[in-house]
Amino acid sequence: MSAPTAAAPLGVFDSGIGGLTVARALFERLPKESVIYFGDTARVPYGPKSPETVRRYSAEILAYLLKRGVKAVVVACNTSTAHALGHLQEHSPVPVVGVIEPGARAAVAATKTGTIGVIGTAGTIASGAYERAIKKLRPDARVHAQACPLFVPLVEEGWFDHAATELIAREYLGPLTQAGVDVLVLGCTHYPLLKPLLARVMGQGVTLVDSAEETAKAVAAELETRHLLSSGGSHDHLFVVSDDEPHFRKVGARFLGGKIKQVEVVPL
Repeated sequence: MSAPTAAAPLGVFDSGIGGLTVARALFERLPKESVIYFGDTARVPYGPKSPETVRRYSAEILAYLLKRGVKAVVVACNTSTAHALGHLQEHSPVPVVGVIEPGARAAVAATKTGTIGVIGTAGTIASGAYERAIKKLRPDARVHAQACPLFVPLVEEGWFDHAATELIAREYLGPLTQAGVDVLVLGCTHYPLLKPLLARVMGQGVTLVDSAEETAKAVAAELETRHLLSSGGSHDHLFVVSDDEPHFRKVGARFLGGKIKQVEVVPL
């Protein structure tokens, strides 16, 4: 494969729809870039699947995006980042950026007490990936991790500020409040849509770290370092899914804050 050029698109992938929060953060931070987004909607969710399966799926999507000529790949899925990032980086001729390290870096920078909370899907929390990334940067950090499996369906239902969502959030986040965390990492790409509610539940003294925003910053820095920033021109974004295009369009519009024009269906 020939070396990527600055004019080439960015590849972004996720197990489904959640990675659109990362895509949105990229559109905002890098308005001159065009993005090819792949959502593996036929095989979502990745959270409960084995690390080997997640690695295999992620490698298939990487191969697909490389065929489309992307200049860099953003793994906009916490589960894929936890289980497959190293594997993808070893096998990719273009830079691959995940969502965990940027979030961990921001959490370490924001904490005053060293007591950090992390919320995510069962798979991400069980992998211990955030804890490792945080402790690598700050070995004395106390990390309190909490799986919040019901948040994803609530977000996809559009219940961002619903009484039921708040009730569930108070239940999940109770132990983190008791532990006295001063930073909460939103370790799932669906969770930024719950930010106002989570901020209310956690209270004023707690900083929320949005991995989507932090990842967009990391991607911008990576492209700049490698002289791959686009200088502009047309930036058409293309959305590709492996199944259920109507659901992706409907729910995806909530994530992006606007209609999704082009959606292709490509079964892997």
